[in-house]
Amino acid sequence: MEQTGGGGSAASQKTATLTDNETGDQLELPVLEGSLGPRVYDIRKLHGQTGAFTYDPGFTSTGSCASAITFIDGEKGQLLHRGYSIEELAENSDFMEVCYLLLHGELPTREEKAEFESAITYHSMLHEQMLYFFRGFRRDAHPMAVMVGAVGALSAFYHDSTDITDPHQRMVASHRMISKMPTIAAMAYKFSVGQPFIYPRNDLSYAENFLYMTFAVPTEEYTISPTLARAMDRIFILHADHEQNASTSTVRIAGSSGANPFACIAAGIASLWGPAHGGANQAVLEMLEEIGHKDRIPEFLERAKDKNDPFRLMGFGHRVYKNYDPRAQVLRQSAHEVLDELGKRDDPLLDLAMELERIALEDDYFVERKLFPNVDFYSGIILKAMGFPRSMFTVLFALARTVGWVAQWKEMIEDPGQRISRPRQLYTGYGPRPYVPLDQR
Repeated sequence: MEQTGGGGSAASQKTATLTDNETGDQLELPVLEGSLGPRVYDIRKLHGQTGAFTYDPGFTSTGSCASAITFIDGEKGQLLHRGYSIEELAENSDFMEVCYLLLHGELPTREEKAEFESAITYHSMLHEQMLYFFRGFRRDAHPMAVMVGAVGALSAFYHDSTDITDPHQRMVASHRMISKMPTIAAMAYKFSVGQPFIYPRNDLSYAENFLYMTFAVPTEEYTISPTLARAMDRIFILHADHEQNASTSTVRIAGSSGANPFACIAAGIASLWGPAHGGANQAVLEMLEEIGHKDRIPEFLERAKDKNDPFRLMGFGHRVYKNYDPRAQVLRQSAHEVLDELGKRDDPLLDLAMELERIALEDDYFVERKLFPNVDFYSGIILKAMGFPRSMFTVLFALARTVGWVAQWKEMIEDPGQRISRPRQLYTGYGPRPYVPLDQR
């Protein structure tokens, strides 16, 4: 049953008055209230009634859509998917169940979950001709470049699921992207290291299958660790959706034009590739390498406190969360479990990370400013311990976030009030001026 509005309504009889002090004009703006979160001033008729626009670089104070999928309260450190806390989902659920929840609005019954898992499992193979597509990349191509190209190319191989007006085709496309993304990600890795592609297995779970396709080789039997598979599943859950971030907004903007779903997700991957968005866990490891040794931690913590010093403590604090990132609390446990499982406690870089975590959490400066370790701090540690190269970190982020992008795209397509995105601008260039012929310049 599709959730349309949760426990609240966007409709409201409340208004706020906007007064232009220069002209004296006044405009009544409807005040909308969702089921959770702050009030929203509805400015859709602002330009039509006044000829004016609002100015909001980065859209940090602008609601671009109404959504019933994910809610974040940064002050409380709260993340809810369809009303369920991320802590409860990570502890009691698995990624397939979370995927179903994001797509359909409710947790599945046992029968619904089995049917959904079957649909995802049996879509996991790629069209065989896509192997030739992979071979067209340079051997040293970045895995994210491969991901953008391969996902965009899916629309050239699966013509039967690109009609966005057909609900059945929309769902088939959604299932295909969720199921094929681990296969594409694993193939991108295999291609980068020169190893043969490993086909998916239908007897493995989603996380197990990804680890198998990534690390197995034809010459040896690959044993899947339940601890690593569970950690991988948790990473997928914790990155599944995060409201209207840059990449999700990119997917929605691309989708608003009527573009096919594969192209929209490829656009989201390209946006995620930006270091300010999906590269934070890689930056954590680079920071740890810069620190170099546990003895230098106090020195770098002091540098982090100095506003005139360019050094920043990566993996601590969050733009949205002004409290402890709820995803980080879950992943912290997995980080320690993975290190114990793999015997990585003697890895100097990981040992340094654990010591930095301990000291920073005891430092009043960081505690008072709520600069706690975030999800990127722990995910980088886990992925390094598991053997993933840094070039794959953002690929894994894209793999996990695909279900969020798909759910947001699907919600947007089914919203009767959705219009093509068309942001406005504050023009600062020349006014009208006459053309000067070339020989007179």
